[in-house]
Amino acid sequence: MTRSLVTIDLGAIRENARTLAAMQRPSELWAVVKADGYGHGAADVARAALEGGATAICVATVGEAVPLREALPTSRIVVLGPTTAGEVAVARRARLELAVADESVPEDVPVHLKLDTGMGRWGLAELPAPGRSVVGLMTHFATADSDRSFASEQFERFLRATEPYAGRYVRHAANSAAALTMPETRLDAVRCGIALYGVDPRGQDATRWGLRPALRWESELAQVRRLAPGQSTGYGRQFVATAESWIGIVPVGYADGFRRDLTGTDVVVADVRVPVVGTISMDAFAVLLPGPAERGAPVTLVGDGMTLEAHAAVAGTIGYELACGIRVAPGRATREVVG
Repeated sequence: MTRSLVTIDLGAIRENARTLAAMQRPSELWAVVKADGYGHGAADVARAALEGGATAICVATVGEAVPLREALPTSRIVVLGPTTAGEVAVARRARLELAVADESVPEDVPVHLKLDTGMGRWGLAELPAPGRSVVGLMTHFATADSDRSFASEQFERFLRATEPYAGRYVRHAANSAAALTMPETRLDAVRCGIALYGVDPRGQDATRWGLRPALRWESELAQVRRLAPGQSTGYGRQFVATAESWIGIVPVGYADGFRRDLTGTDVVVADVRVPVVGTISMDAFAVLLPGPAERGAPVTLVGDGMTLEAHAAVAGTIGYELACGIRVAPGRATREVVG
């Protein structure tokens, strides 16, 4: 095994897309693969999602979209983030659709007018009369994963503004959290990102929706050490043994995306769940073993019951950030794609 092995199960992506598409019908499922497919590999994920029933692919930038156009010559690709004037010509040549969040609406490229209903980020304050290049109307929820009442207020604002155009343009508002928990928001299409990867947008258990995590992260014990009482491991002596202790060193650290604030989370060593102790360094972290173990014993960082959601709860963040932060760099890590 390499020191850090990330495995992406495209079968899980495909299955999750089927599950989400069936749940959303008759609304379309649009698969969000920005940030290199949330760290899973955008082109591979996009193909699997389309095979599972998605009808469009969404990214954040024109720069992300162009390589996908080469990989997916006939697929619908929507750029959700803002674009510069210079990127419009690129988008036109690549046959992309653009979200427009200001009064400058380009011609001869399909656009989605984005209304700011409460996100306070990209978006138009008022919806103008759609011109000839408009194919869709959209908004984005700020709190669908945390405050359903505010998300409902946003949705009502969007409905009031777009009702005159119902049936004439594709209306889309729901992200993963809204698509799963607020069925009234599904409209003509839903934009599912994190749910597609089998991660719960509310940080709970994605299997409750019939979704399966697609990412597995593995390593191995590079060293096993016995600590006598008073001895420590790692920078700053953040773990000092109070009794004889066995420590395993895993050759993965924050340079690989296993963050410093993950101290206290659990991983699996040779089928046994063990805690991460001490300071996580750039290239390694320590685990407290129940007893002696073999060097080279398998370590599962994500998988075998260890979820991104559980790690995120320890780090005080969200599964999205952890997934996007896992680095597959030459000489440090390998990504394998299966299914």
